[in-house]
Amino acid sequence: MAPWLMIILLLFNFVLMAFDAREARTQQRVIRVWTQTVADFVQSPVTTVSSAVTNYLQSFSNLRTAQTDNDVLKQRVQELEVELQQKEDLTAENQRLKSLLVLKEETKYKILPAQIIGRDPSVWFDALIINRGSLDGVKLNMPIINKGGLIGRVASVSPLTAQIYLITKDKESAGGIIGELGSSNTLGVVSGESKKEVLEMGYVPGSVEVNVGETVFTSGQEGIYPPGLKIGEVVEVRSGSATVSHQIFVKPSANLSAMQEVAVLLYEPPPQPEFDKSLPNAGKKK
Repeated sequence: MAPWLMIILLLFNFVLMAFDAREARTQQRVIRVWTQTVADFVQSPVTTVSSAVTNYLQSFSNLRTAQTDNDVLKQRVQELEVELQQKEDLTAENQRLKSLLVLKEETKYKILPAQIIGRDPSVWFDALIINRGSLDGVKLNMPIINKGGLIGRVASVSPLTAQIYLITKDKESAGGIIGELGSSNTLGVVSGESKKEVLEMGYVPGSVEVNVGETVFTSGQEGIYPPGLKIGEVVEVRSGSATVSHQIFVKPSANLSAMQEVAVLLYEPPPQPEFDKSLPNAGKKK
């Protein structure tokens, strides 16, 4: 046992000497320096890995936060775009309603503002549905107009709505006159043609001079529209002769493809006189 005890005592003495040993310059314990060196060797890679993991997690968290903020900003931008569009729509509607008020002041007939709520699917391009009906005083064949000019007529009426035939509808027609009433005798008939954006004016004598750019108004001869409503402008003239009528094409002054509000002209033509069917010299029966 003595040799082992001697070895143990020597190791213990060595440990005490190492523990108490100091550097000559700094007087730091040598064992502390060694311990710090070993700890630094282990701690450095651990710190590097830990820092990298922390930075990655922080970057991921920042990315998620940025994405969330981006989604919130996108949603806000969409909301602002919707609000702006609504304001623009309200401004446009306000301008259209103002134009109807101006029209009401300018025309000598009473008008009833109406909103287009649909199109008749059976005649999609030539018929409209408005939100005014017989309860509002709308009657069959009443003219439909806007600031641009003539649009069409009332084709059928229900208590709350009415169907409108556009002037471009096939077989729809109106008496027309080229130039101002009272200063022109160029009369004819303006007719619609299916799936065409222009009207055709016929029965104008080929001997009468007609020029592109002249304005066409209603003459009131057909007994539906009052005289003086603007129909459109002459865009093409296929000249006739003394025995052949002109073939005249008229572009409607009203924008028939982009309407939201119209006006019903509360106009009823005067009753047609009943002609005496008896012979002029026929005597009365006794």
